[in-house]
Amino acid sequence: MTIRVPGFSDERADRPVLGVVRSVTGRSWRERLDIAGEARALAVTQRHDIDQMIARIIVGRGVDLAAAAGFLDPNLKSLMPDPSVLTDMDAAAARLADAVLRGEAVALFGDYDVDGATSTAILGRYLRAVGLDPTVYIPDRLIEGYGPNPEAIRTLARGGARLLVTLDCGSTGFEALEEARRVGLDTVVLDHHQCGVALPPAVALVNPNRQDDLSGLGYLAAAGVAFMAVVALNRELRRRGFFRERREPDLLALLDLVALGTVADVVPLVGLNRAFVVKGLVAARARGNTGLAALATMARLSGPVGCYHLGFLIGPRINAGGRIGNASLGARLLATDDPLEAERIATELDRLNRERQVIEAEMLAEALAAVEAGGDPGPVVVTGSDTWHPGVVGLIAARLKERWRRPAFAVAFDRGPVGTGSGRSIPGVDLGAAVRSAVEAGILVKGGGHAMAAGVTLDRARLDAFRDHVADRVGSAVEAELAIADLPVDGVLSGGAASPAFVDMVERAGPYGAGHPEPVFVFPAHRVTYAEEVGQGHVRLALASGDGCNLKAIAFRARGEPLGDAIMASRGRGLHVAGSLSLDHWQGDARVQLRVVDVAVPERRGL
Repeated sequence: MTIRVPGFSDERADRPVLGVVRSVTGRSWRERLDIAGEARALAVTQRHDIDQMIARIIVGRGVDLAAAAGFLDPNLKSLMPDPSVLTDMDAAAARLADAVLRGEAVALFGDYDVDGATSTAILGRYLRAVGLDPTVYIPDRLIEGYGPNPEAIRTLARGGARLLVTLDCGSTGFEALEEARRVGLDTVVLDHHQCGVALPPAVALVNPNRQDDLSGLGYLAAAGVAFMAVVALNRELRRRGFFRERREPDLLALLDLVALGTVADVVPLVGLNRAFVVKGLVAARARGNTGLAALATMARLSGPVGCYHLGFLIGPRINAGGRIGNASLGARLLATDDPLEAERIATELDRLNRERQVIEAEMLAEALAAVEAGGDPGPVVVTGSDTWHPGVVGLIAARLKERWRRPAFAVAFDRGPVGTGSGRSIPGVDLGAAVRSAVEAGILVKGGGHAMAAGVTLDRARLDAFRDHVADRVGSAVEAELAIADLPVDGVLSGGAASPAFVDMVERAGPYGAGHPEPVFVFPAHRVTYAEEVGQGHVRLALASGDGCNLKAIAFRARGEPLGDAIMASRGRGLHVAGSLSLDHWQGDARVQLRVVDVAVPERRGL
């Protein structure tokens, strides 16, 4: 068994790991820590008695000496500020408290994605716990589009609502919120998307990304904003004496939903978000939310729930309802306490997810062919089609981003000359700001989002103008990111070192996700003893190390890509393999699995 920390060998820190200058995916393998970083990691190890590998991992992700101990055990009490630091939060809490004390009819208008479903369920569960029965409205992605719309507002008003709360939307809903004011609805907005200086009319608009908010919490998902609103509301009700004769709701029980929304919306897992996810995973593993537990069962999730499960097993199934089915299914599932209803909805979402996978595969093949036929895509990939399903374009944009390692937009013109699309970005490139500027320039009918994802509505005739505008806005940032064609490596291991105990130790520095990437380990000259294509374009393989140990591995969505082709062509031969380790729980047994992200052919085949 071998564990080698690159920086502590005789290999210079500025040389590529294993001499890999250009891997199969075109990257140079570099040590994540420079010489100064090595020194900081050593200081963390000595000061806090932390394992050397854990110290390297957290220092490589920006954690300094003073913060190291607290980072490994994040505490909500110390990391969550007073909710009042968010602009308009006190006004929002006061208006919501008024509704509770008066028994008013409240309508919750949520977005159709996971963050919208979780933030709606968080507030809805709390309001039901304090005696209200809010109406929940999730718009149809295909018919109504993103955000509140005047017709939906009129429908809610006719149904008797007196207070409207928008969740994960509303910050740019001028027409709809003007209509709410006209028909006598008070509005509270709980959102996190970027917005301009001008804001729509509302009793309170809580959004850490509004221009005059100084909270420093712009990295929160809507689920995090909703949880802070619930904390503020609970405090206001306590101040008014509401809980003198009744028990306060258990707010910590809502953290599983906060974690799900935070992970699924791919916001940075730093600061308060990290604490939300760490504590939320504890709640999720208890399976106290009936709907979440039913969906975990349907996804055949075994073992403790982790970020991977939330992001790649649970999240896509909830999103499937909003993409190609009934947009309200996710919010209803997460809000219900009825096991039979939860099982029924989970079954339907699982069916829709399988259907979505088929649609996605067909669309992706067309998108890849179209982009490749167009030659160099420039700093941003923009493509569209008359035949695409508008509910799946976000997934296509994500795949195009992965393939070309630059921001990408996919637009569906399935209903005529005006199309709807989604964009996905790479770290360091603010896509939401570029889209907002395109709206201000009159290029888009509408659009919005945040740094890593955005949605657009545009006329087909403006597609090229939109591509040029975004390329102009983000070109220099994309160029800077592409110039760093490196794969940061956290350590070099042999197969025998990749034990369940080692993986458990690495997980102590988690959870991993956006802003806190999974550690990447390199396995040098491991022989590929087995490789086959499985599932939806994946490649499964087995590796044998020189010390006689075997390691199971999988390369997701690698079939037909340089990564998958290289693995399949190397059966029986040695490869340098880079990837992230996880534990695969099956029938009570924990087995180590490597998720392959890159490979390189050893310079000397005999190694």
